[in-house]
Amino acid sequence: MTRPSKASAIVERLAASIEAGALRPGERVASVRDAAREHGVSKNTMAGAYDRLVASGHLEARRGAGYFVAAGARPAVRRAGPEVEEALDLVSLLREQGEAHYAVRPGDGRPPPGWMEESELGVHFARAARLGGRGEAHEYGSAWGYAPLRERIALSLQERAIACTPEQVLLTQGANHALDLIIRQMIEPDDAVLVDDPGYYPLFGKLRLARARIIGVRRLPDGPDLEDLAAKLALVRPKLFFTQSLAHNPTGGTLSPAVAHGLLQLAERHGFQIVEDDAFADLMPASAPRLAALDGLRRVLHVGTFSKTLSASLRVGFVAASPPIAQALGHMKLLTVVATSQYAERMVAGLIAGGHYLRHLRRLRARVERATDAALRDLASVGLAAPRPPGGGFYLWAPLPEGIEEAGLVREAAARSIFLAPGAVFSPEREGSRPMLRIHVAHASDPRFLDFMRGRLAGG
Repeated sequence: MTRPSKASAIVERLAASIEAGALRPGERVASVRDAAREHGVSKNTMAGAYDRLVASGHLEARRGAGYFVAAGARPAVRRAGPEVEEALDLVSLLREQGEAHYAVRPGDGRPPPGWMEESELGVHFARAARLGGRGEAHEYGSAWGYAPLRERIALSLQERAIACTPEQVLLTQGANHALDLIIRQMIEPDDAVLVDDPGYYPLFGKLRLARARIIGVRRLPDGPDLEDLAAKLALVRPKLFFTQSLAHNPTGGTLSPAVAHGLLQLAERHGFQIVEDDAFADLMPASAPRLAALDGLRRVLHVGTFSKTLSASLRVGFVAASPPIAQALGHMKLLTVVATSQYAERMVAGLIAGGHYLRHLRRLRARVERATDAALRDLASVGLAAPRPPGGGFYLWAPLPEGIEEAGLVREAAARSIFLAPGAVFSPEREGSRPMLRIHVAHASDPRFLDFMRGRLAGG
């Protein structure tokens, strides 16, 4: 049997001490330097062990102060007993494919894991097998998703003051899949649905496919315009309001506490639910205002993703909701995709548990800040006055000068192999709004883009 690494041994010892109560919540642990000396390891090894304990919810890091035992109990998934449900309908049959309550499985829909173990897939699944049992990487897995990752997500939500258990977390193939499940489950044709204007344009397409009536609510720097919302609520009775509280796409704005309270009061008064898309959550402070934190997942469905912070091709996201809604969405997921990728979910869980994700986020935050500083400076030099987004994130929302026609600019840029995101796409109406560009800070300082904009804006 392979012996655990020095860092793993340290993590196990400290975690056991914390769980046994030997180290109390709020207590400061030894500095990285002192702990490295005590355990006989390098400072890098000790820092990595502390990062893993932060990722597992045992410690919290306070900038300039050190590491402290995290407050509050760590969540745990309530393990399902050997309850067997007869596979007499679509949902129960699909559920059994993934959760495997039965010992004998002639009704299964796929080859047994043993048939896959000697294939070349075994090489690619080797790491996933180390994170779980042999053969599990070949299974559908529970429709709810990989349990240790759901535990970690519930813990991160609790750190953001969102009261949530792992049983309320459903893993999805990114945030878009979560939005799709919500729309399929909750929207009927001709239902009125509110969206941010400007807002997340792929959402508009999904709602049109569902034949919903899309009603835009003016978006301000501090969140939805409550006066505009109240005026529209006097005319329609919406079922849902899809909004993004932090690092809003495309404007970069962030919800203020006052607007958050006003929005929840209107939702209560008019009987609609809110879908809060928190795609940039891991780049934002835990204390930032979130509707789900104020509401406690009563009227709010909270959507998150790792695609914005790890990789767009790593399709792992989630929706957290009240138990009845989470259950209904789980059934919808079974009927539409059966299950999400255990392999991808285990990979993300491994990155978190090993402290790698935490270190990656530190680097990513610093990179976004540097890129934003450079983008604002460089855009100003060519005549684009984009405001600094108060919420951070990836996007700048830049108004075009008078006389610049948005569609023509986009076509000219495309002819030079420059991809622009015109503001009209982000409005459900697509007409009547001021010409704008959404600009990603990572690409704003590209000399080819700056040269094009300089020449085009100078020419009028």
